[in-house]
Amino acid sequence: MAATHKNKTVATLLALLLGGFGVHRFYLKGGADRLGLLHLCALPVTGILYGAVKPHPFYVMLPLLVSFIAGYIEALVIGLTPDEKWDAKHNQGSGRQSRSTWVLPVLLVITMLAGAIVLIGTMARLFDILFTGGAFG
Repeated sequence: MAATHKNKTVATLLALLLGGFGVHRFYLKGGADRLGLLHLCALPVTGILYGAVKPHPFYVMLPLLVSFIAGYIEALVIGLTPDEKWDAKHNQGSGRQSRSTWVLPVLLVITMLAGAIVLIGTMARLFDILFTGGAFG
């Protein structure tokens, strides 16, 4: 029986949109992937922080923000992997070869834009809260 073919563009899109929840990891490696489960654990940790501790609202969202930033980085790594290396790692028994189209570079540009905005915004707010006590917002 042939293995299923893993599409690099779909994996990049999943990492871009739902990378903070580890959906791309589950697509590539199955439901028992430890890093995917670690991404998924950011959601209950956020809920626990909100319900039990009641810190500053930014700190409540910090586990999800870190998880999404890691998802953006993983989207870039997935999208920039050459097709030959991708097939050797994820599509050995599928009998098909990957061929990236123009959609993949567009997704990579969107990933860079969204990832940079989230990363710079997170760093700016974190430094504002830590060094000024949140005086600027």
